[in-house]
Amino acid sequence: MKKGMLPVAGLLGLVLVIGATTAAAAGPLAGDAKGRNDTSAASARDTGEIVIAWNQALLRIVKTPGAQPATVHPTRSFAIVHAAIYDAVVSITRDAPPYLVSVQASHGTRPDAATATAGHDTLVALYPAVRGALDQQLATELAAMPDGAGKQQGIQVGHMVAERLLAIRATDGSATTPPPFIAGNQPGDYRPTPPNFPAPVFTTWVKVTPFVLDNAAQFRPKAPPALTSAAYAQALNEVESLGQDTSTTRTADQTVIAKFWAPPIWNTWNEIAENAALAHHTNLETTARLFAVLNLSFADSAIAFYDAKYLYQLWRPITAVRLADTDGNPATVAAPTWTPLAVTAADPSYPGAHSTISSAGAAVLSAFFGNRDHIRVTSDGLPGTVRTFGSYQAAASEAGLSRIFAGQHTRIDHEAGLELGNNVARFLLHASESSHFGGYETETSGS
Repeated sequence: MKKGMLPVAGLLGLVLVIGATTAAAAGPLAGDAKGRNDTSAASARDTGEIVIAWNQALLRIVKTPGAQPATVHPTRSFAIVHAAIYDAVVSITRDAPPYLVSVQASHGTRPDAATATAGHDTLVALYPAVRGALDQQLATELAAMPDGAGKQQGIQVGHMVAERLLAIRATDGSATTPPPFIAGNQPGDYRPTPPNFPAPVFTTWVKVTPFVLDNAAQFRPKAPPALTSAAYAQALNEVESLGQDTSTTRTADQTVIAKFWAPPIWNTWNEIAENAALAHHTNLETTARLFAVLNLSFADSAIAFYDAKYLYQLWRPITAVRLADTDGNPATVAAPTWTPLAVTAADPSYPGAHSTISSAGAAVLSAFFGNRDHIRVTSDGLPGTVRTFGSYQAAASEAGLSRIFAGQHTRIDHEAGLELGNNVARFLLHASESSHFGGYETETSGS
């Protein structure tokens, strides 16, 4: 345990302080500690839309080619930004424990000013090349707030929280330069994949300090089935049939699903969360809490799935199908020219990242709004296409299965990812009283 690094008892304690008054369709975390949920009756300083605005700013950045450093996983940025926003808000409201940093704030300090400043400062530090646009967004938001001591004090709280969080994460291992990857050559070993054989990515991400988990291996999936097993053959034969570029067994809708969910999955689930927060009219503190829990779950899920990926180093379907005559399994047959619908991602197959992140996202959003909800999802992969779901779990399942239809993963990868993501998210949501969280301290500073 590292003092001042991960006060998860503070973050998870929020589960216990939320009032029972919620929207009719919402889960146990919807609404804030005072039971407020409808922004139509709230003042401008209470609306959660300012949190969403900074989330959208980050989404615009990571969708811009070349803006995201190639060796830094985007989930880290989402976690830092939203942890800072959340801690800035609760430093003022004192309605819930902080995640990590608490600073003193006078009565009347504006939490919306703190939100805008914390979002701005973290993004400027992470993406200095786009400072101009971020400065303009901050100026516009602050100009809409009445001048006065409360506004200035909110700005100061945002500055201080962002500065402390950024300093703490500066030495988290994310800047490590990965050594050259040496691929194995035995059956089952991952190796770079056609057509361009890119070098594997995030090979040392397991060494990044988790935001919440005790360690990267805390919920590590068990080893995948042996290549000679019936389970392996069944899973490989399924993706060989459904995931081929010229598949005749994949339905038209499954092809749409494969393309629809192809973009970075953490982006898609942040957009799902934006829609949910707007639909449920969550106020400022609830919205800040939602995005902090969601993105801390995603960041630690990424650390956890890279731990498993590079521990087991299981080959991707394109390699497994083409070299099936070497796997020792009589139920698989090599297809040397087999090609998947989508170009294979540059990392090992097990577990699936889409399934892990989607399962974590569904668990968090269900905790806030209830699993049964009206969910409308759009995609940068298929602009103009909308898919709807009656539950967050249904959306997560389809997102994970999409990678089978795209020829990226087997069902073995999918199922392991679903379990891993669910475990990470539920640990975050429900373990506030656990001994796992002992020994952390919250840093406090006067304003």
